[in-house]
Amino acid sequence: MAILPEDSEQALLVGRIWRAGIGPCVVTVRAGQLVDITAQAATMSELLERGDVLEVVRHADGVSLGALDAVLSAGDGDVSLLAPCDLQAVKACGVTFAVSLLERVIEERAKGDPSRAAALRLEIQSHIGADLSAIRPGSEQAARLKADLIARGLWSQYMEVGIGPDAEVFTKAQPMSAVGHGASVGLHPDSQWNNPEPEIVLAVNSQGQVVGATLGNDVNLRDIEGRSALLLGKAKDNNASCAIGPFIRLFDEHFGIEQIRAAEVSLLIRGIDDGFELQGSSRMREISRDPLELVAHACGRHHQYPDGFMLFLGTMFSPTKDRDASGAGFTHHLGDLVRISTPALGTLENSVQRSDQLPPWTFGLRALYQNLAARGL
Repeated sequence: MAILPEDSEQALLVGRIWRAGIGPCVVTVRAGQLVDITAQAATMSELLERGDVLEVVRHADGVSLGALDAVLSAGDGDVSLLAPCDLQAVKACGVTFAVSLLERVIEERAKGDPSRAAALRLEIQSHIGADLSAIRPGSEQAARLKADLIARGLWSQYMEVGIGPDAEVFTKAQPMSAVGHGASVGLHPDSQWNNPEPEIVLAVNSQGQVVGATLGNDVNLRDIEGRSALLLGKAKDNNASCAIGPFIRLFDEHFGIEQIRAAEVSLLIRGIDDGFELQGSSRMREISRDPLELVAHACGRHHQYPDGFMLFLGTMFSPTKDRDASGAGFTHHLGDLVRISTPALGTLENSVQRSDQLPPWTFGLRALYQNLAARGL
């Protein structure tokens, strides 16, 4: 099926589905068949804690639900894909690429006004002068650049987390609130300047071990966050503003952190109302901090996650192609199709609507445990 990795026959994939009349279930994909393995682990968090997770996913008994493509294309509502995480915290790293760092500085200087972006982009690039992608965060070279930019009045809070010693790690969404493949993502109704952020998302267990990876869309509200970094919560954590999926690919002998480091994430945006099309990519080899370094910033003796966490690694994708007016750059239209893909992880596809017009998030942790208890799990 098109949403699966190119080498799906050897990929160990786990996810979550909603089964009508039953509730959320933990599943895997075996030889193209969707298999319910909830009896082995009632939650994804529990499954990823198991030392024998690879063996369970490969061989443990489960309930076959049929061919994955047939199940998902049936359109009868009996089965739908959920985000593959449940109890895990959903964390994200920002400004982890030089290009996205510059765009965050532009947002800050523009004060949320997209019409100023093009001129500010040229001005900031001419003033900074250095190739930010060649500067290791926290290094002596970074410290010298910081001192120079402060002296010239060009330092920024985004520069601080982009090339300073400490990475930006924030809470993107609450456990159970992310949507999955095929669902609509939401824009806050106040936002007029926004874009998708195609990212790789690491699945990390309670011991801080990276056990797998998937794809994510961190819906980005440039105007709201650009007005003030203190509005990050309003800009990031809204109804359906986080999409993850379609499946978590577990680390095994065929797939691991080296494949993440070499990955290129592709993005396609297609406008339904205007025929607009934009393609982009994010190349992980250009990330400023290694993925495992970002995990170390997120957790350790200073911060624990007993149910594990999902970590968005950031993106170099910052759309500047004009859509509605010259110099205004890109912003979403309602109905946009957003497709995020990379060969090793498959494809995550969502449409774009308003957060306040999408079904409200009602199935949280309390509902999950009530449901599991009623099922004897």
